[in-house]
This record gives sequence, structure tokens and C-alpha cells, in this order.
Amino acid sequence: RHYDRGEFYGTDALADHAIDFLHQASQTPDRPWFLFLAFNAPHFPLHAPKATIAKYAKRYDQGWDVLRKERLARMQHLGIVPNGAQLSPRSPYYDWGQATPTPNPAWETLPAVRRADLSRRMAIYAAMVHRMDQNIGRVIAELERRKQIENTLIVFTSDNGACAEWSPSGFDIKSGPQNGLHQAEAIDEMGAAGTFHSVGSGWANASNTPWRLYKHFNHEGGITVPCIIHWPAQTTAEAGAINATPTHLIDLTPTFLEVAKAPPSDQFERPGKSLMPLLDGKTLPRRPLFIEHEGNRAIRDGRWKLVALRSQRWELYDIDADRQEMHDLATKHPQVVERLSGAWEAWAKANRVTPLPKDY
Repeated sequence: RHYDRGEFYGTDALADHAIDFLHQASQTPDRPWFLFLAFNAPHFPLHAPKATIAKYAKRYDQGWDVLRKERLARMQHLGIVPNGAQLSPRSPYYDWGQATPTPNPAWETLPAVRRADLSRRMAIYAAMVHRMDQNIGRVIAELERRKQIENTLIVFTSDNGACAEWSPSGFDIKSGPQNGLHQAEAIDEMGAAGTFHSVGSGWANASNTPWRLYKHFNHEGGITVPCIIHWPAQTTAEAGAINATPTHLIDLTPTFLEVAKAPPSDQFERPGKSLMPLLDGKTLPRRPLFIEHEGNRAIRDGRWKLVALRSQRWELYDIDADRQEMHDLATKHPQVVERLSGAWEAWAKANRVTPLPKDY
């Protein structure tokens, strides 16, 4: 598909290519097909059409503290988190090149000009998600038009928790310590072609409601992502059900191979497990899940989660009762810490995760 210079928006174009692919796949209707639709949105740089940004121009003027409370209440109403779930304190942030965290500020303590700049950043971010939703709808509509929607396995997910880079003010130009304060007419130009912004740690904290920390880290705000699975013709699980079984991206390949009825020679031993039992209303066997990113470490095993920031000590949480990771139980259950940390070290050595780099 040809795009004239000046008329290109990446999210629209990716959906166009996905629809073209569905047309190609229809030429061989007896063969299964696989489409990986990886939108860049809403990753930085923040870009969106002005008309879409305008829909959210005032939505975030009340700031991230109000938004976090609103989102928790809505998540509880939808059953995504328990009614008794507490809102974790504002997460600290690690500014560019800093090893020591700094607390995110209360919204009301910021100058009015900075609040206006930040409100615009989040409006652009929301506009990017809005446009992505519209384009996912276009692809689904194409499946419906082809009468393939019932028998197509659709998995929607994300790669990590919200990105805090690098401070509450976000950055401009490129990822790093640069930040500009946009005022008056300059605010209207934010999000246009040629600009480069991020949302910053305050809005990332709101996007991760009610969890702690962000992308880069292994606390829940860094590794908890949405996952929506739709396949009505082939599943018996209740429609709209929420399943809290811990799963991981490594589970998708075994799932797709099973769905495609791949020959046994293609289904060699993999670290993940097929999710098909969950789609049939069954359970998965208990297993530990190991995680490492930039020296941040974690292991999830049943109710327990052991997690640590780089060279800092291990923290232990009962995720069934405290998924916000607000009550560290490491000193109360040293035997659990010893068992899980030993398992993590063995996994890290076997998979060449350690020794960890000294410089990131």
C-alpha cells in the first residue's frame, strides 16, 4: 500500500497492512495463518492527530493523583482487582543516570505552567491509545466481514508496564535528561510531526494503578500487563471471565503451536506452557516464573513473589493478599526467601542470566 509523504500515521498504516495480510491469507483458506500486529503506539515519541488529541485536551487537568483514585475505583467495579485492594503510595522514580530514587510529587504542588504541559502529554498518550483501539476495531471488522471472527484466536497483550522515563516532567528530543516546558502556542504543537515527548513518571504511575514501579523493574508495575483472549468457536471458558492464573509471554508460542496442530517435531521442549487448558475452563499446573531485567530480579511461585532491585536485598510478598507489594515478609519467612532465591540463582546460571552486567 502506498502512502504519500505527509499523509502517514504509523498506527493507521500498520492496520492497513494487517488487513492486506488477511486478504492474502484468504487465498489459501485451508491453511492456518498467523498475524503479529505490533503497534508502536503508545510508546514514545508521543504523536497523534490533532483532532484525536482534542478529545482529551482537558481530561487530565486534574492530575495523576485524582486519576489513580478514579482508575482503582473503576478497576474494582469491573472486577479486575478485588474491592479491598488498596492504592499503593506514589512510586518513586529513578531520574536519568541516578541510582537513588526520588519521590513523585503531588500534582497540586506543581506550577500551573508545568501542569498544563503535563496534561497535554497525557492527552497525546490517550489519543494514541484511542487511535490504536480504532484500528484494532478495523481489523476485527474485517474478520467479521470475512466470517472468520468466531474461529480466529485473538490475543491482545502488551510488552511491559508503563514507562517512567525519566522524571515526572518526561523528556523531549530523545530519551535522556532533556526536558522542555511548553507554554501558550507551543502546547498546541505538542504531538505533531517533528516533535518528541514522553509522559514521564507521574503519568506512568497512574497508568500502572494500583501497582508499584514501572517498566525496567520487576515489581508488579513493571511486569503486569493486560491479556485479552477471544476464540468463541473453540473455547468453553465463560465469556468475559477474568482468570488470575500467573502466565507469561513465553506461553504464547506453545499455545499457537497447539492451536495450529503443529507436528510433534515442531513442538520441542520450551520454557512456556500452552494456555489452552485455561481457555477450556481448566487449570495449569503450578510452576515458578523467573524474571530479570537490567539486574532487577523476581520469581513468582504460587502465592509468593520474591523481588529485588538490582543489588538490593530480596523482598518477599504474599501476592494473593498483597499484590500491591506493600508488606515485605522477608524477615518473617526467611526459609521461603532462601528457597526461592536459590531457585532464581539456579535458573539464572542455567540460562546465562548471570553474572549480571555492572553497567547498564
